[in-house]
Amino acid sequence: MSLKKNVMKNDVRIVIGDKTFTREELFEEQERFHKERAKLTLEEKIGVLIDLQKLAYSWGGKKDVIVWGCERGKW
Repeated sequence: MSLKKNVMKNDVRIVIGDKTFTREELFEEQERFHKERAKLTLEEKIGVLIDLQKLAYSWGGKKDVIVWGCERGKW
């Protein structure tokens, strides 16, 4: 016997942190986020990359991960 959810597609909400989105709102937010990130300077993008590498290094526990040697904001 199968159970059916009595939920319309438009009624579905997606919760991320303390925010609630419809599917359409989530895609609009994602597009806005990507457009804002595209406006960053090259130096800011490299800084973000370095931060992500440091995060991956600390979480992964692998000692063969290379983190670029620049400190963020010091070019």
